[in-house]
Amino acid sequence: MRKILFYAMQGKKMCFLHVLMNALQLTEVGHEVRIVFEGESVKLPSVLAEEKNKLYSKANEKGLIAGICLACSAQLGVLEANKALDLPLLDDLNGHAGILPFLKEDYEVIWA
Repeated sequence: MRKILFYAMQGKKMCFLHVLMNALQLTEVGHEVRIVFEGESVKLPSVLAEEKNKLYSKANEKGLIAGICLACSAQLGVLEANKALDLPLLDDLNGHAGILPFLKEDYEVIWA
């Protein structure tokens, strides 16, 4: 099976929901999937959690969310909200969430 990283950059909820649907489907058939929130997408976790979005909740319960970019969270004013979610804040790339740690673990990167 494959190892896939969804590296989400866009802040549009409807587009991100497709990331969640694909991540969950790929997991169900045996692929190892991780999701990183970077760029404008860092605004979505607190919104989805507050809405009790079923796709987000399921992905979170399955441990698919690798983390949220620390620098973008701070820059876009959602750092405290993201800290409250108890998800990893990633900062290995000059304060941002890098892909190198995932490439070292043989993940394929899908930019979303």
